[in-house]
Amino acid sequence: MHINMNEHAHPPHLHHGHCNHGRHAVSRSLAIGIALNVAFVAIEIAYGLQANSLALLADAGHNASDVLGLVIALIAMRLALRKPSKRFTYGLQSASIMAALANALLLLVAVGGISWEALQRLSQPEQPAAMTMIVVAAVGVFINGITAYFLHAGHHKDLNIRSAYLHMLADATVSVGVVVSGIVMMNTGWLWIDPLVSLVIALVIVAGTWSLLRDSTSLALHAVPRNIDIGEVKAYLKGLDGVSEVHDLHVWAMSTTGVALSAHLLMPAGHPGDAFIHSTTHELEHRFNINHATLQIEIGNSADPCALSSHAG
Repeated sequence: MHINMNEHAHPPHLHHGHCNHGRHAVSRSLAIGIALNVAFVAIEIAYGLQANSLALLADAGHNASDVLGLVIALIAMRLALRKPSKRFTYGLQSASIMAALANALLLLVAVGGISWEALQRLSQPEQPAAMTMIVVAAVGVFINGITAYFLHAGHHKDLNIRSAYLHMLADATVSVGVVVSGIVMMNTGWLWIDPLVSLVIALVIVAGTWSLLRDSTSLALHAVPRNIDIGEVKAYLKGLDGVSEVHDLHVWAMSTTGVALSAHLLMPAGHPGDAFIHSTTHELEHRFNINHATLQIEIGNSADPCALSSHAG
């Protein structure tokens, strides 16, 4: 007789209060960042037009895309908190992955616009008001730096927050570049430095966005998260007492913070009991940050073999 038993373990709820507090703190940081950047974009556009500075207008355009990026990140965070339903059995956790991917694409679109305008201005340089550039960009360094500081705590563990954090950090760096270009023009009269800085801005954005685009695309395609070695996961499962084989192993991201696993464990001696399942899923979370595991126990009846035993994993 062949016995297949599916065992599912819920992630521990011991830290739910702490996690919810952390989410609320990040959500508040995103809201503050949105408000600060909306005000700054309006200031940058006004003074960029007054100063005739492409670097300021380019930075304003990029900051505007970042406001949208922060809004997307905030909406995705709120959606991810929704409870599962009959139609969306995982809830809307994957909204955070879609948000990170959308932010990466949004940044690349902004790069195209900035580069096009900069190349046109290089052929026909215009005189900007350097002092206005310096003052407004200096304000940008402060605002973007403060927002990045607020988001710093959550950017290591959440790709969605990382996308927002990288936007703000890049903007702070870019604003420093605008300050430098203004100082150079005041002292040399080199008008081409303004569009050149805009091109440097574009390169900085591409450099900071590439890893975000790669990682978010991979997660959207249900790839194994980069911080998890599936070979080590399989070796751990195969090394458990009573397990002779592991097959149909899958690891994928349910969101930018949640990771799921499903696997078939061949245990000829029979089902080991709930304590085995609970300890295994606990270790999967502790060792590999896999917090949603489903394990199927099989006894290896040759008359009724698992149809998935020869599949990858």
